[in-house]
Amino acid sequence: MKHLFMILTFIAALIGIECQASSSPDYVLEQVAEGLGIPWGMVLIGPNTLLVTERGGQLIQLDLTTGQRHNIKGVPQVYAKGQGGLFDIQLGPTDSDTDSKQQWLYFTYAKPVAGQGRTTLARAQLRGQSLIQWQDLLVTQSATTTNRHFGSRIAFDDKGHVFFSVGDRGHRPNGQDLTTHAGSILRLNLDGTVPQDNPFVTDDNALDAIYSYGHRNPQGLAFDAKNQRLWAIEHGPRGGDEINLIKAGGNYGWPVVSFGKEYWGPFNVGEATFKAGMEPPIKVFTPSIAPSSLLLYSGHAFSAWRGDLLSGALKLTHLNRVVLDGERASSEQRLLTELKQRIRQIIEDDQGYLLIATDSGFIYRLKPR
Repeated sequence: MKHLFMILTFIAALIGIECQASSSPDYVLEQVAEGLGIPWGMVLIGPNTLLVTERGGQLIQLDLTTGQRHNIKGVPQVYAKGQGGLFDIQLGPTDSDTDSKQQWLYFTYAKPVAGQGRTTLARAQLRGQSLIQWQDLLVTQSATTTNRHFGSRIAFDDKGHVFFSVGDRGHRPNGQDLTTHAGSILRLNLDGTVPQDNPFVTDDNALDAIYSYGHRNPQGLAFDAKNQRLWAIEHGPRGGDEINLIKAGGNYGWPVVSFGKEYWGPFNVGEATFKAGMEPPIKVFTPSIAPSSLLLYSGHAFSAWRGDLLSGALKLTHLNRVVLDGERASSEQRLLTELKQRIRQIIEDDQGYLLIATDSGFIYRLKPR
């Protein structure tokens, strides 16, 4: 009985964390752009110059001061069907010896291969209003007959590695199958080669690029350089969205363990919510918020948020803030509920202000009042 009480207490801590409404906001929300296609990824390449990926396959350069925008040429053909398309964009790491003109932009997108889409990590350089030297670094082994659950977000550590996520592609067994990249978070060197210390490089029955597995559809990654750890947020089924602390070689359980239910009825997905040998989530969202991105806030504009995790919510249309206490989620706050828009991506600028993109084609700037 004592053991059962401890399990129930832990579950309550996961799904019953304090939730505060944004009834007295201390921020100002400014609209900076509208009329975009679904703006999936954003990256600043200057104080007022923003690159935006549209899921339909366009790359837009936006001047945040004037509102002027240009289509960037050189994006390859994209598999823009269902949930497929052009996904994340990130500016690659640089150092004092790197020529800024040689800095790489990293992308994830659904690449059309034999009539199906495969989540792909690529990089290119920007020259004027064109991409040059486009390189597909890894066309993942993830094709299925569905157009669901491609992932995909990108994160860098400070040791020359790039992480990116791939969803289970709508085929649940992929989550536990190490012979496919689907349902995994992958780690590569910046040039696309496989690090020799990846957890499965000596396993003949696993793909070398896999860093963790047992994921359903991770659409947010954030690397914490201070504490040298990688955070991920992923979609559960009906209920059961998760925030996970990613460990090398970790199995995160999908679809064997889950906090979600079937879409077709009130039945649990999987065998249990916890199982030995599978990593438990740091936080579970029930009902689902449908998380779309993840940012570990490091700015000074919202000083109380430093070190917190921020995510967009699609289904429940808000900005989600999770306060961390070490490796534990201690509280949650839901902001921008009055906006009533599906928040797709959040980044921060040099001043610590937030840039927020929504599926309705808007980009906003969030500043302290």
